[in-house]
Amino acid sequence: MANIMEMAADIIAAHASTTPMSKEELIAELNEVHSVLSALEKGETIETTEAPEGVPAVSRKKAFGKEKIFCMICGKGFKTLSRHLKTSHEMTASEYRKQFDIPRSQSLASKNYSESRRQMAVDRDLAGNLAKARAARAKK
Repeated sequence: MANIMEMAADIIAAHASTTPMSKEELIAELNEVHSVLSALEKGETIETTEAPEGVPAVSRKKAFGKEKIFCMICGKGFKTLSRHLKTSHEMTASEYRKQFDIPRSQSLASKNYSESRRQMAVDRDLAGNLAKARAARAKK
């Protein structure tokens, strides 16, 4: 069986292959994963960094940034929260909004991500294609 440092390096390499990370973030994550794996090997309990139920890990002002949107439950940053909420916290966007009193008008995606998706739709003329498809359907 591989030693703990090799396992930690493999885990971080897999994560870094899909997520852009700075050198400092890589080192910090490697240290964190190594310490968790060491504790698991020794049979120690692992403390979680999630905020207590109902208490936001980050403020609402910080949570909705231009580059990233931060989960108010665990404090991690993402381009969009939908998948993270489903997989990590087993909750829907509406449950999340209700828990933290977030209005429906507030997007659960970063501003830059939303803007890039909007620009892609404009470039591909998706609104025009939708109108054509509706017109064709109406003729039938």
